[in-house]
Amino acid sequence: MTDLPTMRALVLDRPDGKLRLAELARPVPAEGQVLVRIAASGVNPLDLKIRAGAAAHARHSLPAVLGIDLAGTVAAVGPGVTGFRPGDEVYGMAGGVGGHQGSLAEYAAVDAALLAPKPANLSMREAAALPLVTITAWEGLVDRAGVRDGQSVLVQGGAGGVGHVAVQLARAFGARVFATASAGKLELVRRLGATPIDRVESVEAIVAAHTGGRGFDLVYDTVGGPVLDASFQAVRRFGHVVSALGWGSHLLAPLSFRAATYSGIFTLLPLLTGEGREHHGEILRRATALAEAGQLAPILDPRRFTLDTAEAAHQAVAAGPAGKVVVEIG
Repeated sequence: MTDLPTMRALVLDRPDGKLRLAELARPVPAEGQVLVRIAASGVNPLDLKIRAGAAAHARHSLPAVLGIDLAGTVAAVGPGVTGFRPGDEVYGMAGGVGGHQGSLAEYAAVDAALLAPKPANLSMREAAALPLVTITAWEGLVDRAGVRDGQSVLVQGGAGGVGHVAVQLARAFGARVFATASAGKLELVRRLGATPIDRVESVEAIVAAHTGGRGFDLVYDTVGGPVLDASFQAVRRFGHVVSALGWGSHLLAPLSFRAATYSGIFTLLPLLTGEGREHHGEILRRATALAEAGQLAPILDPRRFTLDTAEAAHQAVAAGPAGKVVVEIG
């Protein structure tokens, strides 16, 4: 009798527990799935919240393999898959929530609809840093707000994971981009092509200095809390505010008096419900085109991590990394 193939993976057994290196059965792709040989796994703050048991909205029962983002090579395809074949290089936001196996493993069987061809000009490590933050930025700027040429866009938190991608996407669509950041990251925002704004400046001063008191056409908040409240005051009349962290209680009067509109983003919904997964794949296909045109690239933390040092990768994210943290699998 032939032994079934296995793979190495990191398993979290309980909230706030250690990541345990284990030998698990290699998954087999089902109908509509692709088996990916994972080369790199992006680490997001959400992974740390799931690990701590502080992300009930992600509904990831333990024990489980964490890791939402991946890049790798197609090893096999399941029945009904026609868009990919073995050997294709792919990337996607494909698991790690809702009971779906995550990417801190050598292989994963994932819904083909969630994947897209990896940008040819990016490494596996770079590609694995993009899916969650790119989809989140795209859904806000493009799907909800309809960003377009000539608009003034303020990105709150322009040096963060979602923020630094939002800056690049807004510029790719022809917008004039402004971005808040801490003093130490203002030069990074400038290099991305946005006008940098120190986050300690008052919203009144920002609006006066950069819009002549009119307000911004579009504000993308990636910070939440008081920053979302400030965003309601920074938008122009009939403008639009988007937030990836609009989970608190907020006064809508400043928004209403401007006849402005608001959208919230919940990027996990297709993974949790199955609805809209094809759109995630489509977003990443369009992101691939932008990356290959030189208009989109992640900023990576320079430190290198593997499955054996993934604990240190999580610690790096918790401490505030210098860019996106990625674990290299193989």
